[in-house]
Amino acid sequence: MNSPPMPSELASIHERIWAELQRAAAERGHPWRTPVLATAAGKAGCDARIIVLREIYPEVRELVFFTDARSPKVGQIGHHPQALMVAWSPELGWQLRMAARLEISTSGLAVSSRWARLKMTPAAQDYLSPLPPGSPLAHPMPERGSREHFAVVTARVERIDWLDLAVAGQRRALFDAAGARWIQP
Repeated sequence: MNSPPMPSELASIHERIWAELQRAAAERGHPWRTPVLATAAGKAGCDARIIVLREIYPEVRELVFFTDARSPKVGQIGHHPQALMVAWSPELGWQLRMAARLEISTSGLAVSSRWARLKMTPAAQDYLSPLPPGSPLAHPMPERGSREHFAVVTARVERIDWLDLAVAGQRRALFDAAGARWIQP
């Protein structure tokens, strides 16, 4: 689906957003590296948690993060794959709200190749617990298992709501399938 051409200032902002997202995935200290992900949680209404951006693909509008395949968010995404991610950068004065459609992969080359890189790092411990996330523990340090429960989540961004909280005045723009346009902050 092709969007109409963007006016130059909006096109520059859109490019900068994706460049900052790429920086966020590469730089640990970037504030957009850990956005809040909100999903539908059935009778509980909604659920939100912080995730860590691992990979960004601007050309196809995709963000990638990892999770434990047994986590509640996996079931929530399976029932309702629409989600909202919110990120704030004090340095830029920018807030992003990104509506996305999520897809979970627990097997295949995309998962096994990422696991092969991750399993030799301390982050691998997050996916080796014999208990699913949220399980009660007798001690604060859980035991580790040997089987991975690793999943890759791909978020196809369908809409970006950008808010610039500048001292000189707030600006807001929407980027989606209908194109790019200024909207009231």
